[in-house]
Amino acid sequence: MYHVKERGRSGFRFYQKQMNIGLLSRMKLDHAMRQALENNDFQLYFQPQVDLASGKIVGAEALIRWHDQELGNIPPARFIPVAEHSGQIVELGEWVLHQACRQAQVWRTQGLGDVVISVNMSPVQARRGDMERAVDDALQASGLPPALLELELTESLLIDETDQLTAMLARLRSRGITFAIDDFGTGYSNLAYLKRFEVERLKIDQSFIRRLTVNPDDEAIVQAILQMAAALKLGVIAEGVEDDATLRRLFALGCRQGQGYHWSPAIPAARFEAFVRERHGL
Repeated sequence: MYHVKERGRSGFRFYQKQMNIGLLSRMKLDHAMRQALENNDFQLYFQPQVDLASGKIVGAEALIRWHDQELGNIPPARFIPVAEHSGQIVELGEWVLHQACRQAQVWRTQGLGDVVISVNMSPVQARRGDMERAVDDALQASGLPPALLELELTESLLIDETDQLTAMLARLRSRGITFAIDDFGTGYSNLAYLKRFEVERLKIDQSFIRRLTVNPDDEAIVQAILQMAAALKLGVIAEGVEDDATLRRLFALGCRQGQGYHWSPAIPAARFEAFVRERHGL
């Protein structure tokens, strides 16, 4: 039944033994996630976001990590879809939001300055959870100014526009929170939502950035996104910057912010603090 539903309903599938194996694996992972949330076994790592001209750290993307004693290191690409399918992504997303805001405020009190913290918002979380309350609670509990929180949205969420979603994003924006579209360039061609939702920033998908200097088509796509963003007065950050040649080409094309292994992978909070202090001479 679930296999049929995943493919658009109104179909049929014959039973195969592999279906049960996959289901049992997901159920085991789902149970382990519940235990991990109860035991506070998840961790947040932070990937620096860099101003290309000065090399200064302007923000950080909060990324969840999970090491299970029995299952070992479990990548987000494996457990996030399971969490979305089961609905646990709502609770997991709230945990990330609270921890990210708390850490950003700690950095402020330790003299790191105003580091904008970016948190991914799952479409399931936006539709099924009380996202507005969760954001308010996280900001109030941490004391973080709303202007230092950026919520990353997917194109699919914005395409499936509802009046409720539009109103919620407008209320959050009125508090000073900003929005970015994650993995931009890989989704839908209808860009009307950029005007409707008034997002502040586009994150160019790393699949274009990693081939920027070797594939003219990818460079053309990146250049088109940058030109469109400039016309619409939107900020842009390039994901997946891995070498100096890519950085120089992005800067020449007009991109002013980036993140990627060229500077640092996602790292624990203490290492992120040390990284910022070293680069900023603090």
